[in-house]
Amino acid sequence: KGADLNSAYLTGANLTGANLKGADLNSAYLIDANLQGADLTGANLTDANLASANLIDANLTDAILTRAYLEGVKGL
Repeated sequence: KGADLNSAYLTGANLTGANLKGADLNSAYLIDANLQGADLTGANLTDANLASANLIDANLTDAILTRAYLEGVKGL
């Protein structure tokens, strides 16, 4: 299992190339976050707010995006 970042406030965070494989990002705030090239394989992004986040080249294989807010996301 990955990192427990449930409800984490990561607005504007630079997570370029981060290994977030299997991370619990349920209800996390990732508004304007830079996740370019990040590995989000199997990550739980249920109810996460990813408004205007950069997901260019991010790996979202098997990621859970149920009810995730994706307005303005780059790379999807």
